[in-house]
Amino acid sequence: MTAPEPPRAPGGCPVAHGAAYGAGYGGAPPGGAPPGGGLPVGVPLTPLYGQAVADDPHGLYARLRERHGPVAPIELEPGVEAWLVIGYAELLELTRNEALFSKDSRHWRVPAEGRLAPDSRLQPMTAWRPTLLNLDGAEHQRLRAAVSDTLAQIDHRQLRETTAAAANGLIDSWGPDGTADLIGQYARALPLLVSTQLVGLPTGSGPRMIELISHFVDSGPESVRAAGEFQSTLTGLVRHRRTSPGADLTSWLLAHPAALTDEEAAHHLVVLMIAGNETCINWIGNTLRLLLTDRRFRATLTGGRLTVSDALEEVLWRDPPTQNFPGRWATGDTVLGGQYISAGDMLVLGLAAANADPAAQGAASAAQGSLGGNRAHLAWGAGRHVCPAQHPARIIVETAIETLLHRLPDLQLAVPSSELAWRPSPWSRALVALPVLYSAFTPPRPPVPERPAPAWTPPTPPVAPDPSPADPSPSGSTPSDATSTGRTPGSGPPDRPSWWNSLVGWWSGR
Repeated sequence: MTAPEPPRAPGGCPVAHGAAYGAGYGGAPPGGAPPGGGLPVGVPLTPLYGQAVADDPHGLYARLRERHGPVAPIELEPGVEAWLVIGYAELLELTRNEALFSKDSRHWRVPAEGRLAPDSRLQPMTAWRPTLLNLDGAEHQRLRAAVSDTLAQIDHRQLRETTAAAANGLIDSWGPDGTADLIGQYARALPLLVSTQLVGLPTGSGPRMIELISHFVDSGPESVRAAGEFQSTLTGLVRHRRTSPGADLTSWLLAHPAALTDEEAAHHLVVLMIAGNETCINWIGNTLRLLLTDRRFRATLTGGRLTVSDALEEVLWRDPPTQNFPGRWATGDTVLGGQYISAGDMLVLGLAAANADPAAQGAASAAQGSLGGNRAHLAWGAGRHVCPAQHPARIIVETAIETLLHRLPDLQLAVPSSELAWRPSPWSRALVALPVLYSAFTPPRPPVPERPAPAWTPPTPPVAPDPSPADPSPSGSTPSDATSTGRTPGSGPPDRPSWWNSLVGWWSGR
């Protein structure tokens, strides 16, 4: 789609960033702020916020594609414009051209022109920070190596067993009435139970972390305050681990040859906690929703024609846990997808919309759900900034689904599917609740002989002593043959220690 260059709205007076979260890491963009620009005058901007993006995002993206092509003008909040890249090829071009489309948000014209309020809900997701998400070139590679190498130290077998132990404990806590909310009582609790151990936070910090992350990614009224508290918590953890290292991600990150500062380490823990947990929560929830509402999907999975691993890939195509992601910032005037982009414009990665681009997949294939084995989706991003935590996330989510299907094989949705509500987030694709009914309750498999101590253990908490033992023996549950998928060799289901039951009981209010 090409057209003569449209007139541009004049830019406002440049002012300093406000005092909101992240402003202290702002400053002038490399090369200085552009003097003006913006989206074409007179072009209606489609809001990418509120209930519209929650109720029918796929319909919204289809309408944008029909009206504007692969790159569409949108509004992130009143008075804040951006481009949404919804074409598959265009998104690949966007993510692979660092020179023209930078990850450094200090290029963004909107805050430079004083049009982003200090308390804007967009601040937590767009403010510049010294992380691999906000840098290009050699500095990005240095930080990415630190994160990738740190994640590579996770014992995958132990991670699977720990996840299964937490999943079984949550299911055991539901009681005999045959009802549960698979979002609030499972998907939202499980990743935090695991990740708090991984990073070295006290086990009791999980519920508060969930609340703060939800505010953060929903770009809601509490997002700025929540972001500040979240950052403060992880900064305290980093300071503690600097002097008292343990066997956890925080300590490994600090010990990496890249020599991260405390500030850099704390910001990367924010990235790992938010991206990792929010992705796992939504991936679990969206997979279970599809299982409970799509007969074709459930029949192929429970009938053995689709493995859990394949099912997870199909969800990443159809309803990825992150539907949109900020972003890239144009370093110069250019054209993308037939639209004229000005230096300083923000471009949002439309991951879900790009996956649905007819140019990337046939409409018939999408409708028939034949994408399970295809990993060419863009759910993890693309280019140099592709998500480095895919594999640990996959282990957590795959184990969560397998354990639930083994324990509760007759799960049914407790309400009409039309009554399911989505969180009004422009970034996450996340259910509010997923109420279910079940009757069959399969107990965990019998315990196996005790094994040697795991490769990593829950560390001493940084703030207050944790009453739970420091070296739990994890456990797991093997799914039925119909829904099982390949496992790490030797990752059979060991005994679940009593401390997991105590922890899950505390989480459930007992």
